[in-house]
Amino acid sequence: MRSSQRSLTRRGLLTGTLGSAALLATAGTLAGCGTKGAQQTEAGCKSDDLSATEQKLAFSNWPQYMDVDEKDESKRPTLDAFIAKSGIQVTYTEDVNDNNEFFGKVQNQLAGCQPTGRDVMVLTDWMAARMIRLGWIQKLDKAKLPNVEANLLPSLRNRSFDSDNQLAIPWQSGLAGIAYNGKVAKEVRTIDELLARPDLKGKVTALSEMRDTMGLLLQSNGHDPANFTTAQFDDALSKLKKAVDSKQIRKFTGNDYAPDLAKGDIAACIGWSGDVIQLGFDDEKIKFVVPESGVMLWSDNMLVPNKASHKANAEELINYYYDPAVAAQLAAYVNYICPVKGAQAEMEKIDPDLAANPLIFPDEAMLSKSKVFMALSEKQEKEYEAKFQQVIGA
Repeated sequence: MRSSQRSLTRRGLLTGTLGSAALLATAGTLAGCGTKGAQQTEAGCKSDDLSATEQKLAFSNWPQYMDVDEKDESKRPTLDAFIAKSGIQVTYTEDVNDNNEFFGKVQNQLAGCQPTGRDVMVLTDWMAARMIRLGWIQKLDKAKLPNVEANLLPSLRNRSFDSDNQLAIPWQSGLAGIAYNGKVAKEVRTIDELLARPDLKGKVTALSEMRDTMGLLLQSNGHDPANFTTAQFDDALSKLKKAVDSKQIRKFTGNDYAPDLAKGDIAACIGWSGDVIQLGFDDEKIKFVVPESGVMLWSDNMLVPNKASHKANAEELINYYYDPAVAAQLAAYVNYICPVKGAQAEMEKIDPDLAANPLIFPDEAMLSKSKVFMALSEKQEKEYEAKFQQVIGA
């Protein structure tokens, strides 16, 4: 079942559970949670691994982010195959509905060096970075992750919040860029066009996800979103404010831009690649564009929290999903960027059209123009979110 048939995308759930303004307000509140007593260290919060004697694993993920059998939705083919192959019983729970909401669920336990009852959890880059900054995530044993070492895409290695690829392993990835439909007179190739072209005035939306919108604007000004200064952030923000004040931008959205783009209520937007793939199944005039200045790359990451007692079992699961054949089967269902080299060739056997889709298997030219947003300190996170909210009217 392709994701175009599903009513709400995984990426949409990032802002769909709470209203975008409420989510940003929550983000601002929780950004201040790195208080004394919450910080942990590897030496101060040790975890015992019972994998040798307990063949089980608890896995928390987002809804609709695992392949299911079309004829029997209680079956998850890749996960069921892992259980059969490894003998590890997996308790799979779709309880990550929103990054900040989930942070609230596990915050007290992790701040106090207590178990969360989870061995693997999937969270977006910026939340993964926050938890790593707080010392709440266990380091993985690279010797137990040969598939990850061999097959992780180069563009997803050595990220600022995990320079050694030992803490956060991408589950799926996606792009934030420009999307447009048949209502435009000509294609939109740059962020500057999107924010200033007269024929688009009042027909544009941008994302309420600060890292995606501001990352693209930083790139459009010639700055690196993976390594920028406050002055550069403010420079990009002033460009955004100008587009807001001129009413070029109609509003800021979560993934609720998608139906507006499909209906033609807006003509162009900053949007996510997974949404645009789904919309394109029904309307080939809806296109995703990698802006000439660059595109933002984000990931949802597998993390093993402190006090998880089945780390080796978790590492076996993570390594399994970096087998190209398994990764292709998963990608055929979720339709986001597959982070696994070699999966494209395997996808040819499943669905040649998906194998040829650059929004699932980007080429080197596209990936070379992609950036992951810089990991922020607690102070930066609060400062930048507050400035951004002020401009977007949240």
